Amino acid sequence: MTKPKKPAVKVKKPAAKKGKQGAGGGRPPAVLDEQEVARVEGLAAVLTKRQLSDYFGVSENTFREIEKRQPEVSAAYKKGKGKAIASVGGNLLKQARKGNVTAAIFYLKTQAGWKESDQTVVSTTSDNIIQVVRATKPH
Repeated sequence: MTKPKKPAVKVKKPAAKKGKQGAGGGRPPAVLDEQEVARVEGLAAVLTKRQLSDYFGVSENTFREIEKRQPEVSAAYKKGKGKAIASVGGNLLKQARKGNVTAAIFYLKTQAGWKESDQTVVSTTSDNIIQVVRATKPH
């Protein structure tokens, strides 16, 4: 008994392009104008790239593609983020210099690599006095 032959697979030819789709078809690439690039810089201080993409009504992938095609968008984001960090960091440092211990500790932990690691040393003296010393040292 012979196996039945499978019907030949028909290959559909792509439909002719309509309108102004261009070589690749699909939507034209999203582009931000100068005002929108300025908004990116201003909003970078408070929004992530995902939030910015929501703000502009595009997907996060599309926003990242815009950054690749328009280097000024990426530069604006970095500049806006940098300005915000510099401003907040400057205020933090002012507070630390004025004696705000919390600000000083936070600054040293984030900028100088300080970590909290308790070290307990127990020792006895010749008089049989127990001395316990707890210390925190930077790493």
